[in-house]
Amino acid sequence: MPVISRRTFLQGSAALGGAFALGAGMAARAGTAPDPQILMAQLAEAQIAKDGLTPKVMTYGLGEAPSTGMPPVLRMRKGEPYAARLFNRLDEPTTVHWHGLRIANAMDGVPELTQPYVYPGDRFDYVFTPPDAGTFWYHPHCNTLTQMGAGLTGMIVVENPDDPTFDAEIVLNLRDWRLGTGGAFIDAFKPRDAARGGTYGTVRTANWQQEPTYDAPAGGLVRVRIAATDVTRIYTIGLEGAEAKVIALDGNPVDKPFALDRYDFGPGQRVDLVVRMPDGEGQTVALGNLRGSHPWTIARFRSAGASLKRDLRDVGPLPANPIAEADLSTATRVPLELTATAEHKATPSICGSLGYTFWAINKVPWPGDTPDPIAPIEEMKLGKSYVLEVANRTPHAHPIHLHGLSFRILNSNKRTFLPPPTDTILLLPDEQAEVALVADNPGDWVVHCHIIEHQKTGMTGYFKVV
Repeated sequence: MPVISRRTFLQGSAALGGAFALGAGMAARAGTAPDPQILMAQLAEAQIAKDGLTPKVMTYGLGEAPSTGMPPVLRMRKGEPYAARLFNRLDEPTTVHWHGLRIANAMDGVPELTQPYVYPGDRFDYVFTPPDAGTFWYHPHCNTLTQMGAGLTGMIVVENPDDPTFDAEIVLNLRDWRLGTGGAFIDAFKPRDAARGGTYGTVRTANWQQEPTYDAPAGGLVRVRIAATDVTRIYTIGLEGAEAKVIALDGNPVDKPFALDRYDFGPGQRVDLVVRMPDGEGQTVALGNLRGSHPWTIARFRSAGASLKRDLRDVGPLPANPIAEADLSTATRVPLELTATAEHKATPSICGSLGYTFWAINKVPWPGDTPDPIAPIEEMKLGKSYVLEVANRTPHAHPIHLHGLSFRILNSNKRTFLPPPTDTILLLPDEQAEVALVADNPGDWVVHCHIIEHQKTGMTGYFKVV
């Protein structure tokens, strides 16, 4: 199918405007919608590499002022309405997806499925009430490899007034950049790598900095919120110089905080730690990526001031989020097989096509973001329970992310630790797992690999909840 024109699409989508407005209103039923935060998608120059400014970085700014830095950390409160007004000052269409938030389908930010494209010079209002507290993030769902790779990934903190108070908080947005000499962008991917584990960046950053250092109270308990917003990289994190406990994964509290040794997580996933800082002023803690044969430092934390003499043993579980548990006795079972494919070439799209098809879900390759019709993987009945039988039939890992719903991992042939409810499962090569969910959020919900080259070359589908 040829690329549709803006005029043709807008004619088709004009009738949907009332529906999207209704979705926004329903999303904010818990209270009067607040004044929106102005979220300005824009082009900028930024200092990422050490040998020059990077042109045509993409970022978000708050308000009208130009931004040259990382997208802002957006703060919300559990159970309270939130509003953002996206203005698009890029030179291509875009949207915003609120990764991990179980909100109304009309607010989910997926073009061709839940909302119109937001064209250059246009705007779109997002209004919703986050039901869960935790660490989340936001990014476009249009031309995702280019836009996310160029910088459009930001963090979300949904606060819960019932959470314990820590002595400090550090938010870390982990991502690579594909940069060459002088800081200029190079090709976003290599086809041979997209057909394997994905194409890695050349410059590794936390909060757009290489190995940044953050001060925190000596002897204090510091909450560190980490998100892997990279398009490819899987991390294995560990600490040197301090002890820490894991208190939440993918936005949901663990039942019992556990000591951090090494923990694997992939694109789209989040980890919340409580770090007990060293007592001596100036002492440092190194958060490292221990994956592979060449470990490296992600960020450092430096003790400041007199010791607060806090005790890591005092850290208890966070309040749970209100996520329904599936009834396994009545659950419908749905196969979800991840495979390689060479069935056909990708269809052109306003939202960008990589020009290849390498991957599939249930033998159907679909890059998403196209006007081509495609059937849902399963039509789910609202309020009913489902068990997804997920099988990775490939020799590569795939972080599989589900929009709008949360699921619980029941079992796996590759792991013994089963995390709390999640929206993303990092499926290891040849892993088979069962995950359970309640279809309690109506709409069309995308499921895809969050290694974006895999998503954009076929490993995408969706569930319809009616």
